Amino acid sequence: MSAPLHYIKRPSTLKENAPLLIMCHGYGSDENDLFSFSSELPEELFIISVRAPYQMQPYGNAWYAINFDAVQGKWSDDKQAKSSRDILSGFIDYACTTYPLDSDNVTLLGFSQGTILSYSVALTYPKKVKNIVALSGYINEAILPEDLQKESCKHLDFYCSHGSMDQVIPVDWARRSKPFLDSLDIKNTYSEFPVGHGVAPQNFYEFKDWLKDRI
Repeated sequence: MSAPLHYIKRPSTLKENAPLLIMCHGYGSDENDLFSFSSELPEELFIISVRAPYQMQPYGNAWYAINFDAVQGKWSDDKQAKSSRDILSGFIDYACTTYPLDSDNVTLLGFSQGTILSYSVALTYPKKVKNIVALSGYINEAILPEDLQKESCKHLDFYCSHGSMDQVIPVDWARRSKPFLDSLDIKNTYSEFPVGHGVAPQNFYEFKDWLKDRI
């Protein structure tokens, strides 16, 4: 079984049943971006940072195209987004059969567009995911299943955060995540930090502690 996505990894200190953390970078970036966090994260985590499938010119990658000139502001290619969502779902299966992992302990960590994808994967394929760290993104309901099953999502747990001065993704979009997840009776926490489109040090330490308690 060949890998559905290009990736880099940091093995776990555990020889079997390691908790898996998959990192999903933002628009125009690559697998090295979030991987810089890995040396600071718990050693028992098996960390895989994946590269989004759509290559951009002259460099960088995307989970789906964004047309910045669209009349409604940012217009997302939801068809590409759904395709990437399904590819990422398949990658979870690939990772769990290739490495000595605990398939019941999978965390997705996303930033920006990678967060939008992580929300979609978790809510579309909830049996494959346990925890989600959603940094500087939002829930795009257009790439969620129409018949979202409350029952199958009850075990999920989300850490969501956003910069209150984010000029790329408005903080108002991120603030909708909590009431949306609450309406599905899904465990979640939401934090804001006085930064733009990025991860403040205190943001990193907060989600690191959140993750430690759940792996």
